[in-house]
Amino acid sequence: MPLLSVIVPVYNETRTIKQILEKINSVDIDKEIIVVDDGSDDGTEKILRDIKYNNLKIIHHSSNRGKGAAVLTGLSHANGEFIVIQDADLEYDPNDYLKLVETIKQDNADIVLGARFKEGYHGLLMHRFGNRLLTGLLNLLFGLGLNDCFTCYKLFRMDTIKMLNLKEQSFTIETEILAKAAKKGLRIVEIPISYHPRAYFEGKKIRCKDGIRAIRSIIKYRFSD
Repeated sequence: MPLLSVIVPVYNETRTIKQILEKINSVDIDKEIIVVDDGSDDGTEKILRDIKYNNLKIIHHSSNRGKGAAVLTGLSHANGEFIVIQDADLEYDPNDYLKLVETIKQDNADIVLGARFKEGYHGLLMHRFGNRLLTGLLNLLFGLGLNDCFTCYKLFRMDTIKMLNLKEQSFTIETEILAKAAKKGLRIVEIPISYHPRAYFEGKKIRCKDGIRAIRSIIKYRFSD
């Protein structure tokens, strides 16, 4: 059993997929890398075909089903003691895995979040505003006090992620994770991480519609059983 399973949802990332996998693979930690190609149609599949690591699994969706669906597929193939989700762009630094794992062990946490904005907000104005709004709403409705609920870097114990019984197929899986964790009274810890935001011309995919879906999802999970 590897210490860490790194789940990498991928959709149309020809510019960065090879580089991010090299960065992940170079981190000195016992790990497996699970790439879920979520129906890419830009040549990403061809690049993945040529990448060979002993600890790499590549799973393909025949069509684009959403980030949540890719994460769930990755989880079904994961064997690590801990799980972390890694976007396929270069916004996040895989070297931060080391301090995420150290924190979950030392602080006896159930989930560790890699907070991007502990030292102030940066990146695209719309995303800075959106993150403040969504994080504030989630904090308000679930009694949390988090800085960055919608960070990609969420590190879990394997038994914790199974307990949450995740189902969301889209970006709203981010809301589902924390809403269910809050309702179960799980211990959530945040630590600062490196973050290098990219622009739309570089392939950033989050749009206003994703924010609206996230608001609906937050309200849904707050008032559901």
